[in-house]
Amino acid sequence: MHAVVVTVSIEPGHAEEAKAQLETNVLPRAKETPWVVSGYWTRSPDGEHGFSMVIFENEEAARAAADNIPNLPTPDFVTFDNIEVREVVAHF
Repeated sequence: MHAVVVTVSIEPGHAEEAKAQLETNVLPRAKETPWVVSGYWTRSPDGEHGFSMVIFENEEAARAAADNIPNLPTPDFVTFDNIEVREVVAHF
């Protein structure tokens, strides 16, 4: 398995808008992505940083998804800081 790990910055004061964007646009798209096993999204206590990890059955699917992320429509108040593919070496 492989994971797509993404970190974002959210402009101050836009935490709830970012959460709404996540729920209405990102989650439905992620659920439809082939080979997805599971996904997790977190946000910092101040609401200004987000971290997600989406687990894929194989590296090829994870890389394809990661390559597509910068092309997705994103609100102006969210900035991608880092997108990378990592091997899942353990889980429970």
